[in-house]
Amino acid sequence: MSGATVPPSFGCGGCGARVEYAPGAAVLRCPYCGSQQEIAGAGREVREHAYAQLATLARKPVAQVGAYTFVCPGCGARTESNALAKRCQFCTAPLVADHATGSLIAPEGVLPFVVDRSGVRTALSTWCRSRWFAPNSLKKVSEAETLKGTYLPHWTFDARTVSQYRGQRGQHYWVTETYTVIVDGKTETRTRQVRRTQWHPAGGTVRRDFDDVLVPATRYLPEQQLDRLAPWPLTEAVAYHGDYLAGYHALRYDTEPEAGLATAKTRMAPVIQGDCRRDIGGDEQRVDSVDTSYSDVTYKLMLLPVWVAAYLHAGRSYQILVNARTGEVIGDRPYSAVKITLAVLAALTLVATIVLAFALGR
Repeated sequence: MSGATVPPSFGCGGCGARVEYAPGAAVLRCPYCGSQQEIAGAGREVREHAYAQLATLARKPVAQVGAYTFVCPGCGARTESNALAKRCQFCTAPLVADHATGSLIAPEGVLPFVVDRSGVRTALSTWCRSRWFAPNSLKKVSEAETLKGTYLPHWTFDARTVSQYRGQRGQHYWVTETYTVIVDGKTETRTRQVRRTQWHPAGGTVRRDFDDVLVPATRYLPEQQLDRLAPWPLTEAVAYHGDYLAGYHALRYDTEPEAGLATAKTRMAPVIQGDCRRDIGGDEQRVDSVDTSYSDVTYKLMLLPVWVAAYLHAGRSYQILVNARTGEVIGDRPYSAVKITLAVLAALTLVATIVLAFALGR
C-alpha cells in the first residue's frame, strides 16, 4: 500500500500555463502552447492488496488528489480540486472549500480518460436524438457548461470460493391422463400426455475464482446507475499517479472496503448459485442452501473516468453520465407533454379511421 503523495504543481515548462492530462495518452499537455510532459512512473504494475492486512494498518494513507476538498451543501458529494471555489458537477450548487481531511486508502489504479470533450459531445448528441418524446431543448445537453470530467472511486475484489450446497434435482417424466369433453351434446373420453417432475436430493461442492468484482465506492450516485455504465476495460488500468487527474475532478470514496466486500459477496452469490445448479444437473434444480468460504481475498481502490453533465429544464435538474472509456451514455431525461399529446391524438385518429373503414366496409 502506497502512502501519501505531494500534489504536483502542473505548471507548463514552456509558457507557465496549467497543463492537463491529455485523454488517450500518457502525457500532460498545455492547452495554450501544446507542449507535452510525460507522466512520471507510467507503466508501473497495478497491484492487488491482501484484504487480511487491512486490519493491521496503523494508519490508512491519504490519497492526495487535490489541494482542496469540497462538500456540496446541496447533495452532500465530496469532490477534490485545486480551485478555491466551483459548482457541483452533480447538482450545480455553489461550493466552498473544506480544508478538513481524513486518512484514506490511496488509489492503486486509475483508468485514464480516453473520450475527450469533443467525443463526449458527439456521444451526447447521439443519445439526445435517440430519446423519444423528449423536448427539442434536450439537444442543449450536448452544450452544457456543467460538463465535468470526474474520476469515480470503485473497489475491486478477488477471491477464491468453495461452496457446499444442498438442493434437489428434478427429472421430467410423462404420464397419460384421461379426461372428458362434450362434443355435439355427447361425452367423449380422450387422453393426453402430461409432464411431471420427480425430485431427488442433491448436494455437492463447487469452486470458483473471482477476479475484479467491481463495487462502487461512493453513495452520492445510485449504485444501479453506476452499474449501467459497465462494462469497464479494467485490464487497461494503469498504476495511480496524480498526473492523470490534472484538469479533472476526483470523488473520494465514502464506502469503506469492509462494506465493499460485503457488497461484492452479494454480487458473487448469483454466480455461485448458477454453478450449483449446473452441478446438480437434471431438468430442473432447487438450491436450498449454500455455505461459501472465501480465501486469498484481495482488493484495490480504482478511479474510473466519467463525464458528468447537469442539465436544467423547466426548473428541474437532470443528470447525464458518460463512460469516458466506451462512450456509453445513461441518465435522466425530460418528456415533452406536447409530443406525447400529439402522439396520443395521432394514435386515436388512426384507431378511429380503422374502425370507421371497417364499419363502412360492412
